[in-house]
Amino acid sequence: MSYTRLTEPLVRDGSGLRPASWEEALDRAAEGIARTVETRGPDAFGVFSCARSTNEMNYVAQKFARAVIGTNNVDSCNRTCHAPSVAGLAQVFGSGGGTSSYQEIEAADVIVMWGSNAREAHPIFFHHVLKAVHNGAKLYVVDPRRTSTAKWAHRWLQLNVGTDIALAHAIGREIICSGLVNRSFIDRATSGFEAYAAEVEQWTPEVAALETGVPAELIEELAHAYARADRAQLCWTLGITEHHNGTDNVLSLINLSLLTGHVGRYGAGLNPLRGQNNVQGGGDMGAIPNRLPGFQDILLPEVRAKFDAAWGSKIQPRYGWHLTQMFEAMDRGELTAVYAIGENPVQSEADSGRTLKRMQNLEHLVVQDIFLTKTAQQAHVVLPAAAAWCESEGTFTNSERRVQRVRKALEPPGGARDDIDIICDIARRLGHDWYYESAEQVWDEMRALSPMHRGMSYQRLAELGGIQWPCYSEDELEPTYLHARLWAEDPAERGEPAGFAPVRHSPPVDELSEEYPLRLTTGRRLDSYNTGVQSGGLSSPMRRGETIDLSPADTEALGVVAGEKVQISSRRGSIVAPVRLDEGLRPGLAFMTFHFPDEVDVNLITIEATDPVAGTAEYKASAIRIDKLPAESAV
Repeated sequence: MSYTRLTEPLVRDGSGLRPASWEEALDRAAEGIARTVETRGPDAFGVFSCARSTNEMNYVAQKFARAVIGTNNVDSCNRTCHAPSVAGLAQVFGSGGGTSSYQEIEAADVIVMWGSNAREAHPIFFHHVLKAVHNGAKLYVVDPRRTSTAKWAHRWLQLNVGTDIALAHAIGREIICSGLVNRSFIDRATSGFEAYAAEVEQWTPEVAALETGVPAELIEELAHAYARADRAQLCWTLGITEHHNGTDNVLSLINLSLLTGHVGRYGAGLNPLRGQNNVQGGGDMGAIPNRLPGFQDILLPEVRAKFDAAWGSKIQPRYGWHLTQMFEAMDRGELTAVYAIGENPVQSEADSGRTLKRMQNLEHLVVQDIFLTKTAQQAHVVLPAAAAWCESEGTFTNSERRVQRVRKALEPPGGARDDIDIICDIARRLGHDWYYESAEQVWDEMRALSPMHRGMSYQRLAELGGIQWPCYSEDELEPTYLHARLWAEDPAERGEPAGFAPVRHSPPVDELSEEYPLRLTTGRRLDSYNTGVQSGGLSSPMRRGETIDLSPADTEALGVVAGEKVQISSRRGSIVAPVRLDEGLRPGLAFMTFHFPDEVDVNLITIEATDPVAGTAEYKASAIRIDKLPAESAV
């Protein structure tokens, strides 16, 4: 399906959407929001902010939720992908950002890419990885599939889906038993080592090999290479986080860095690679339910007092609902109105058929976007926005915590307007005198409230080509890596120790059975983008559409051939897609993407089981079966 740009507002009359003036659309949007707050209270309302839009927009969106509505129910697609990374890193180190810069990758001796096909999903970052490999670094790739990233690896560890903790624990045990721990770092900068060592004791390489499918000798090799390296980088993406225990997966990797001291030094670190251009920035700006801009805890009275004074409002002293909890609240009838800015949950959420019903049952849905997505098609009001990356001014924050300027290059088409201006128009209709003359004015308001952004003026960002947070002063720059404090000689300078987490292995929720004997994992491909709204309609020789990728052994066992359409079923529903042969898959494992939901909606069959800490769904581990179709349907 090809999506065309939204150029005029739409409002719902009966069962359909019709064009409307901006005045009518904004009035309807505000009236529905006001009605919800007056009749059901502020917590019946939620804001979905946008990880592809600017920092400035995300700041204004979360401010709208808190200062205009009076709720902390604000979140973004960070919940869908990297919320476990933020949760795990924040638990251990106090902040949820990757610890190193891209440049530092080139200085590493060993690089571990775990659950990450960076060659296709993060090609700019992978360019730095290739430079490191060219310089002599050893690249280890841990992935169930032999991806294009794995083809560059010194060693590829093909683990069974959902066995990451078992493998990490076996690596940790081998490091301990071989006397390769960094004992001085552990004693100086960490806590909980003994409990962790007791937890991993059972995971010998031989036991782990049975659970993970990775040969014991490869487990031992990776353990020794990582521990002995002077500088080692451990990088991951959704293969780690999109599980029912994603936060524990992240913690199991952090444990390895604490064992070896591979954190807090140049060239040694932990790096979650973000999937969209401003996933990091959305969280940094407070578009999450438990933190204000700069990761300041909303429960701290002194933090709320600072924002209350600046905004002239009273921030609620409790955490809001994150995205998954908002969907659960819809089921209970407790959340009845949503303002979705640049988010398309009807296509991106697991068990998407259920999500569609939830959105259809809302009493008031306002969608602000650049295309008429499937989510927008369910809205009561649709507001056409400018594309953040080329039609707006502002900043983005990438995976290495680098804030960079974005400059307006094009005028938005038709009547489409800047996101911040639209939000302010609704705020004024709700009784708040909001005006921003520029994105820079928004940024300056934010950095006056967020210490870690304080030194980042627009002028300085332009002069330096971007700045990594934290940056506390316009006169100085902090090191490119985080947590150097852990190496300080003075205990007062080290601060709180980084705690080991003795997490436990837990297999996927969606169990394999005689009826559903295959494991489906999902991911990205280089030539397409997320739910396909922005890339699905493009004509390109690389665009191959959706397929179900199977191993040669499985295609033979099923009696199917490449190109043949088959029915793929889970405990939630069925879809149809053509077969593609992938020799990088082991028998029993299938792969699909979510890039073409208008042709094949993969998320109709993925499981909604979620991580209890982060709320991220287990996209990577659904149980399925594949059935041949009648001859006339299989072509």
